[in-house]
Amino acid sequence: MPISYTIDKDRRLVISTGWERLTFAEVMVHRERFTHDPDFDPAFNQLGDMSAVTDLEISIDEAKELASRNIFSRQSKRAFVATKPLIFGMLRLMEAYHEISPAPEQVGIFHERDEAMKWLDSNEESAGPNLGTTPK
Repeated sequence: MPISYTIDKDRRLVISTGWERLTFAEVMVHRERFTHDPDFDPAFNQLGDMSAVTDLEISIDEAKELASRNIFSRQSKRAFVATKPLIFGMLRLMEAYHEISPAPEQVGIFHERDEAMKWLDSNEESAGPNLGTTPK
């Protein structure tokens, strides 16, 4: 499966890393696995590094479904990194669905891992307009 995770309890961070072609079913299995990990805490933040993903096979309806399934607390921050325009665009779409969901989560989409980590480590509550999402 082209996605894995590690849980850094000291940093209170779930790090998900995807590569190659990633499907909706694989993302759902991945989420199921880490949420049942005894080290998982919904109050942790998440870094989703999708910079090595070459294709994201997720439909618009599946993107809505992913955004509607809150597995992290509202205080958690979730940062996703994508370097390819298609993957970045799909993640931005999912970010928009998160923002309009009944229980919005704090989600930011970034081109670079360092910027994503900086935002996760900051006290900012949301990515805000264009932070991390400005096209290169």
